[in-house]
Amino acid sequence: MAALGGDGLRLLSVPRPERQPESAALGGPGAGLCCWVSVFSCLSLACSYVGSLYVWKSELPRDHPAVIKRRFTSVLVVSSLSPLCVLLWRELTGIQPGTSLLSLMGFRLEGIFPAALLPLLLTMILFLGPLMQLSMDCPCDLADGLKVVLAPRSWARCLTDMRWLRNQVIAPLTEELVFRACMLPMLAPCTGLGPAVFTCPLFFGVAHFHHIFEQLRFRQSSVGSIFLSAAFQFSYTAVFGAYTAFLFIRTGHLIGPVLCHSFCNYMGFPAVCAALEHPQRRPLLAGYALGVGLFLLLLQPLTDPKLYGSLPLCVLLERAGDSEAPLCS
Repeated sequence: MAALGGDGLRLLSVPRPERQPESAALGGPGAGLCCWVSVFSCLSLACSYVGSLYVWKSELPRDHPAVIKRRFTSVLVVSSLSPLCVLLWRELTGIQPGTSLLSLMGFRLEGIFPAALLPLLLTMILFLGPLMQLSMDCPCDLADGLKVVLAPRSWARCLTDMRWLRNQVIAPLTEELVFRACMLPMLAPCTGLGPAVFTCPLFFGVAHFHHIFEQLRFRQSSVGSIFLSAAFQFSYTAVFGAYTAFLFIRTGHLIGPVLCHSFCNYMGFPAVCAALEHPQRRPLLAGYALGVGLFLLLLQPLTDPKLYGSLPLCVLLERAGDSEAPLCS
Protein backbone atom coordinates (compact mmCIF):
# COMPACT_ATOMS: atom_id res chain seq x y z
CA MET A 1 0.00 0.00 0.00
CA ALA A 2 3.06 2.24 0.20
CA ALA A 3 2.58 3.10 -3.49
CA LEU A 4 -0.54 5.08 -2.56
CA GLY A 5 1.25 7.30 -0.06
CA GLY A 6 3.51 10.31 -0.48
CA ASP A 7 4.21 11.38 -4.09
CA GLY A 8 2.14 8.50 -5.46
CA LEU A 9 -1.02 9.87 -3.84
CA ARG A 10 -0.37 13.27 -5.34
CA LEU A 11 0.03 11.70 -8.78
CA LEU A 12 -3.28 9.90 -8.50
CA SER A 13 -5.07 13.05 -7.35
CA VAL A 14 -4.04 15.25 -10.28
CA PRO A 15 -7.27 17.03 -11.41
CA ARG A 16 -8.68 16.03 -14.77
CA PRO A 17 -8.71 18.74 -17.45
CA GLU A 18 -11.99 20.62 -17.69
CA ARG A 19 -14.23 19.77 -20.62
CA GLN A 20 -14.05 22.47 -23.26
CA PRO A 21 -17.15 23.84 -24.98
CA GLU A 22 -18.09 21.89 -28.07
CA SER A 23 -17.46 24.98 -30.21
CA ALA A 24 -14.22 25.95 -28.47
CA ALA A 25 -12.68 26.22 -31.90
CA LEU A 26 -14.34 29.62 -32.12
CA GLY A 27 -11.91 30.94 -29.55
CA GLY A 28 -8.84 29.22 -30.96
CA PRO A 29 -6.86 29.26 -34.17
CA GLY A 30 -9.86 27.90 -36.09
CA ALA A 31 -12.05 30.87 -35.18
CA GLY A 32 -11.17 32.78 -38.33
CA LEU A 33 -11.88 29.78 -40.53
CA CYS A 34 -15.22 29.20 -38.80
CA CYS A 35 -16.24 32.81 -39.44
CA TRP A 36 -15.19 32.62 -43.08
CA VAL A 37 -17.28 29.47 -43.49
CA SER A 38 -20.26 31.25 -41.88
CA VAL A 39 -19.96 34.34 -44.07
CA PHE A 40 -19.43 32.30 -47.24
CA SER A 41 -22.45 30.12 -46.40
CA CYS A 42 -24.65 33.20 -45.91
CA LEU A 43 -23.36 34.77 -49.11
CA SER A 44 -24.05 31.54 -51.00
CA LEU A 45 -27.60 31.45 -49.67
CA ALA A 46 -28.24 35.07 -50.67
CA CYS A 47 -26.84 34.53 -54.18
CA SER A 48 -28.83 31.31 -54.61
CA TYR A 49 -32.04 33.00 -53.55
CA VAL A 50 -31.63 35.97 -55.89
CA GLY A 51 -30.23 33.79 -58.68
CA SER A 52 -33.29 31.56 -58.56
CA LEU A 53 -35.39 34.53 -59.69
CA TYR A 54 -33.49 34.72 -62.97
CA VAL A 55 -33.26 31.10 -64.06
CA TRP A 56 -36.33 31.75 -66.20
CA LYS A 57 -35.70 33.82 -69.31
CA SER A 58 -38.60 36.13 -70.05
CA GLU A 59 -39.27 39.46 -71.69
CA LEU A 60 -42.21 40.07 -69.38
CA PRO A 61 -42.07 42.39 -66.33
CA ARG A 62 -41.76 40.98 -62.78
CA ASP A 63 -45.43 41.62 -61.94
CA HIS A 64 -46.77 39.50 -64.81
CA PRO A 65 -48.60 36.43 -63.41
CA ALA A 66 -46.57 34.03 -65.60
CA VAL A 67 -43.29 35.46 -64.26
CA ILE A 68 -44.54 35.33 -60.67
CA LYS A 69 -45.60 31.66 -61.01
CA ARG A 70 -42.22 30.63 -62.40
CA ARG A 71 -40.39 32.49 -59.66
CA PHE A 72 -42.58 30.84 -57.05
CA THR A 73 -41.28 27.48 -58.22
CA SER A 74 -37.57 28.36 -58.17
CA VAL A 75 -37.70 30.32 -54.91
CA LEU A 76 -39.59 27.55 -53.12
CA VAL A 77 -37.03 25.00 -54.31
CA VAL A 78 -34.09 27.10 -53.06
CA SER A 79 -35.83 27.85 -49.77
CA SER A 80 -36.63 24.19 -49.22
CA LEU A 81 -32.98 23.27 -49.76
CA SER A 82 -31.57 26.09 -47.62
CA PRO A 83 -31.55 24.03 -44.37
CA LEU A 84 -29.00 21.77 -46.08
CA CYS A 85 -26.63 24.72 -46.06
CA VAL A 86 -26.98 24.92 -42.28
CA LEU A 87 -26.31 21.18 -42.01
CA LEU A 88 -23.18 21.53 -44.15
CA TRP A 89 -22.04 24.50 -42.05
CA ARG A 90 -22.47 22.43 -38.89
CA GLU A 91 -20.36 19.62 -40.31
CA LEU A 92 -17.61 21.95 -41.54
CA THR A 93 -17.33 23.91 -38.28
CA GLY A 94 -17.96 21.04 -35.87
CA ILE A 95 -20.42 23.15 -33.88
CA GLN A 96 -23.13 21.16 -32.12
CA PRO A 97 -26.14 23.40 -31.40
CA GLY A 98 -27.53 21.20 -28.60
CA THR A 99 -30.98 21.27 -30.19
CA SER A 100 -32.65 20.01 -33.35
CA LEU A 101 -32.10 21.83 -36.62
CA LEU A 102 -35.81 22.66 -36.96
CA SER A 103 -35.91 24.12 -33.47
CA LEU A 104 -32.78 26.16 -34.17
CA MET A 105 -34.49 27.57 -37.27
CA GLY A 106 -37.58 28.61 -35.32
CA PHE A 107 -39.89 25.68 -36.05
CA ARG A 108 -41.08 24.70 -32.57
CA LEU A 109 -44.32 24.55 -30.59
CA GLU A 110 -43.19 25.94 -27.23
CA GLY A 111 -44.45 29.52 -26.89
CA ILE A 112 -45.86 29.58 -30.42
CA PHE A 113 -49.05 31.52 -29.59
CA PRO A 114 -47.37 34.55 -27.96
CA ALA A 115 -44.68 34.34 -30.67
CA ALA A 116 -47.37 34.72 -33.35
CA LEU A 117 -49.41 37.44 -31.65
CA LEU A 118 -47.09 39.73 -29.66
CA PRO A 119 -44.53 40.66 -32.38
CA LEU A 120 -47.39 41.38 -34.80
CA LEU A 121 -49.13 43.52 -32.17
CA LEU A 122 -45.87 45.38 -31.55
CA THR A 123 -45.45 46.06 -35.27
CA MET A 124 -49.03 47.27 -35.59
CA ILE A 125 -48.41 49.68 -32.70
CA LEU A 126 -45.40 51.05 -34.59
CA PHE A 127 -47.69 51.58 -37.60
CA LEU A 128 -50.39 53.30 -35.55
CA GLY A 129 -50.06 56.52 -37.58
CA PRO A 130 -50.24 54.80 -41.01
CA LEU A 131 -53.19 52.68 -39.79
CA MET A 132 -55.04 55.84 -38.71
CA GLN A 133 -54.20 57.40 -42.07
CA LEU A 134 -55.55 54.34 -43.88
CA SER A 135 -58.80 54.41 -41.90
CA MET A 136 -59.25 58.18 -42.49
CA ASP A 137 -58.80 57.80 -46.23
CA CYS A 138 -60.97 54.68 -46.52
CA PRO A 139 -64.47 55.51 -47.84
CA CYS A 140 -66.13 52.71 -45.84
CA ASP A 141 -66.69 52.66 -42.07
CA LEU A 142 -65.21 50.13 -39.65
CA ALA A 143 -68.16 47.72 -39.78
CA ASP A 144 -68.13 47.57 -43.58
CA GLY A 145 -64.37 47.16 -43.58
CA LEU A 146 -64.54 44.19 -41.21
CA LYS A 147 -67.22 42.58 -43.37
CA VAL A 148 -64.94 42.85 -46.39
CA VAL A 149 -61.94 41.48 -44.48
CA LEU A 150 -63.85 38.51 -43.06
CA ALA A 151 -65.78 37.65 -46.22
CA PRO A 152 -64.71 34.28 -47.76
CA ARG A 153 -65.10 35.78 -51.23
CA SER A 154 -62.47 38.42 -50.43
CA TRP A 155 -59.99 35.75 -49.30
CA ALA A 156 -60.73 33.64 -52.36
CA ARG A 157 -59.97 36.65 -54.56
CA CYS A 158 -56.68 37.23 -52.71
CA LEU A 159 -55.60 33.61 -53.03
CA THR A 160 -55.99 33.77 -56.78
CA ASP A 161 -54.08 37.05 -57.06
CA MET A 162 -50.44 36.23 -57.87
CA ARG A 163 -49.13 39.59 -56.65
CA TRP A 164 -50.95 39.22 -53.32
CA LEU A 165 -49.60 35.70 -52.85
CA ARG A 166 -46.07 36.92 -53.64
CA ASN A 167 -46.15 39.93 -51.32
CA GLN A 168 -48.13 38.50 -48.42
CA VAL A 169 -47.23 34.80 -48.39
CA ILE A 170 -44.32 33.55 -50.50
CA ALA A 171 -41.89 36.47 -50.09
CA PRO A 172 -42.30 36.80 -46.28
CA LEU A 173 -42.06 33.06 -45.72
CA THR A 174 -39.09 32.33 -47.98
CA GLU A 175 -37.11 35.48 -47.16
CA GLU A 176 -37.45 35.01 -43.41
CA LEU A 177 -36.57 31.33 -43.76
CA VAL A 178 -33.41 32.01 -45.77
CA PHE A 179 -32.24 35.35 -44.38
CA ARG A 180 -33.16 34.87 -40.73
CA ALA A 181 -33.81 31.23 -39.83
CA CYS A 182 -30.81 29.90 -41.80
CA MET A 183 -28.33 32.77 -41.59
CA LEU A 184 -28.61 33.78 -37.92
CA PRO A 185 -27.63 30.35 -36.51
CA MET A 186 -24.53 30.42 -38.71
CA LEU A 187 -23.54 34.01 -37.91
CA ALA A 188 -24.31 34.10 -34.18
CA PRO A 189 -21.48 31.77 -32.97
CA CYS A 190 -19.00 33.83 -34.99
CA THR A 191 -20.13 37.40 -34.28
CA GLY A 192 -22.33 37.09 -31.20
CA LEU A 193 -26.06 37.84 -31.18
CA GLY A 194 -25.82 41.64 -31.12
CA PRO A 195 -23.56 42.02 -34.17
CA ALA A 196 -25.49 39.25 -35.97
CA VAL A 197 -28.67 41.37 -35.72
CA PHE A 198 -26.96 44.05 -37.80
CA THR A 199 -24.80 41.80 -40.01
CA CYS A 200 -27.55 39.47 -41.22
CA PRO A 201 -29.71 42.31 -42.71
CA LEU A 202 -26.82 43.39 -44.94
CA PHE A 203 -27.27 40.20 -46.98
CA PHE A 204 -31.01 40.88 -47.03
CA GLY A 205 -30.57 44.48 -48.16
CA VAL A 206 -28.03 43.68 -50.87
CA ALA A 207 -30.32 40.92 -52.17
CA HIS A 208 -32.86 43.60 -53.10
CA PHE A 209 -30.44 45.36 -55.44
CA HIS A 210 -31.52 43.02 -58.23
CA HIS A 211 -34.54 45.30 -58.73
CA ILE A 212 -32.14 47.83 -60.29
CA PHE A 213 -31.54 45.61 -63.31
CA GLU A 214 -35.25 45.09 -63.94
CA GLN A 215 -35.99 48.81 -63.66
CA LEU A 216 -33.13 49.68 -66.01
CA ARG A 217 -34.21 46.93 -68.40
CA PHE A 218 -37.78 48.21 -68.70
CA ARG A 219 -36.81 51.90 -68.47
CA GLN A 220 -39.20 52.47 -65.59
CA SER A 221 -37.49 55.71 -64.55
CA SER A 222 -34.32 57.77 -64.98
CA VAL A 223 -31.01 56.17 -64.00
CA GLY A 224 -30.47 58.61 -61.14
CA SER A 225 -33.88 58.03 -59.60
CA ILE A 226 -33.51 54.26 -59.96
CA PHE A 227 -30.23 54.21 -58.02
CA LEU A 228 -31.60 56.65 -55.44
CA SER A 229 -34.61 54.40 -54.98
CA ALA A 230 -32.33 51.37 -54.66
CA ALA A 231 -30.25 53.08 -51.97
CA PHE A 232 -33.40 53.97 -50.04
CA GLN A 233 -34.75 50.44 -50.40
CA PHE A 234 -31.46 48.99 -49.16
CA SER A 235 -31.57 51.23 -46.07
CA TYR A 236 -35.21 50.43 -45.35
CA THR A 237 -34.83 46.67 -45.86
CA ALA A 238 -31.64 46.61 -43.75
CA VAL A 239 -33.40 48.34 -40.84
CA PHE A 240 -36.43 46.07 -41.22
CA GLY A 241 -34.14 43.03 -41.42
CA ALA A 242 -32.46 44.04 -38.15
CA TYR A 243 -35.89 44.30 -36.53
CA THR A 244 -37.05 40.85 -37.66
CA ALA A 245 -33.64 39.38 -36.71
CA PHE A 246 -34.15 40.86 -33.25
CA LEU A 247 -37.63 39.29 -33.10
CA PHE A 248 -36.28 35.92 -34.25
CA ILE A 249 -33.58 35.88 -31.57
CA ARG A 250 -35.78 37.14 -28.74
CA THR A 251 -38.72 34.80 -29.46
CA GLY A 252 -36.91 31.79 -30.92
CA HIS A 253 -39.68 31.46 -33.50
CA LEU A 254 -39.95 32.06 -37.23
CA ILE A 255 -43.69 32.74 -37.27
CA GLY A 256 -43.43 36.21 -35.69
CA PRO A 257 -40.98 37.62 -38.26
CA VAL A 258 -43.01 36.08 -41.12
CA LEU A 259 -46.28 37.68 -39.95
CA CYS A 260 -44.59 41.05 -39.35
CA HIS A 261 -42.96 40.87 -42.79
CA SER A 262 -46.32 40.18 -44.41
CA PHE A 263 -47.96 43.04 -42.53
CA CYS A 264 -45.21 45.49 -43.49
CA ASN A 265 -45.41 44.42 -47.13
CA TYR A 266 -49.12 45.22 -47.03
CA MET A 267 -48.63 48.62 -45.36
CA GLY A 268 -45.59 49.72 -47.34
CA PHE A 269 -43.33 52.54 -46.21
CA PRO A 270 -45.26 55.10 -44.10
CA ALA A 271 -46.51 58.00 -46.24
CA VAL A 272 -45.11 60.70 -43.97
CA CYS A 273 -45.22 63.42 -46.65
CA ALA A 274 -48.91 62.72 -47.30
CA ALA A 275 -49.55 62.87 -43.55
CA LEU A 276 -47.97 66.34 -43.38
CA GLU A 277 -50.42 67.57 -46.03
CA HIS A 278 -53.45 65.68 -44.72
CA PRO A 279 -56.60 67.66 -43.77
CA GLN A 280 -56.48 66.02 -40.32
CA ARG A 281 -52.76 66.51 -39.96
CA ARG A 282 -52.58 67.15 -36.20
CA PRO A 283 -54.31 64.00 -34.92
CA LEU A 284 -52.55 62.00 -37.61
CA LEU A 285 -49.08 63.22 -36.63
CA ALA A 286 -50.00 62.64 -33.00
CA GLY A 287 -50.82 59.04 -33.97
CA TYR A 288 -47.43 58.70 -35.68
CA ALA A 289 -45.62 60.00 -32.59
CA LEU A 290 -47.70 57.90 -30.18
CA GLY A 291 -47.07 54.75 -32.22
CA VAL A 292 -43.30 55.25 -32.20
CA GLY A 293 -43.30 56.09 -28.49
CA LEU A 294 -45.36 53.05 -27.51
CA PHE A 295 -43.25 50.84 -29.75
CA LEU A 296 -40.03 51.89 -28.01
CA LEU A 297 -41.69 51.52 -24.61
CA LEU A 298 -43.06 48.02 -25.31
CA LEU A 299 -40.20 46.63 -27.42
CA GLN A 300 -38.41 44.92 -24.54
CA PRO A 301 -41.47 43.75 -22.51
CA LEU A 302 -43.29 42.21 -25.48
CA THR A 303 -40.14 40.40 -26.65
CA ASP A 304 -39.09 39.18 -23.21
CA PRO A 305 -37.60 35.69 -23.76
CA LYS A 306 -39.42 34.44 -20.64
CA LEU A 307 -42.65 34.58 -22.64
CA TYR A 308 -41.37 32.16 -25.28
CA GLY A 309 -39.54 29.41 -23.40
CA SER A 310 -35.99 28.22 -24.04
CA LEU A 311 -34.35 30.07 -26.93
CA PRO A 312 -32.40 27.76 -29.30
CA LEU A 313 -29.89 30.43 -30.39
CA CYS A 314 -29.12 31.23 -26.75
CA VAL A 315 -28.56 27.52 -26.07
CA LEU A 316 -26.20 27.46 -29.05
CA LEU A 317 -24.17 30.38 -27.66
CA GLU A 318 -24.07 28.86 -24.19
CA ARG A 319 -22.46 25.75 -25.68
CA ALA A 320 -20.02 28.07 -27.44
CA GLY A 321 -19.03 29.52 -24.06
CA ASP A 322 -21.03 32.79 -24.24
CA SER A 323 -23.46 32.47 -21.32
CA GLU A 324 -24.09 36.21 -20.93
CA ALA A 325 -25.58 37.14 -24.31
CA PRO A 326 -27.59 40.33 -23.57
CA LEU A 327 -30.40 39.52 -26.02
CA CYS A 328 -31.10 36.26 -24.18
CA SER A 329 -32.46 37.95 -21.05
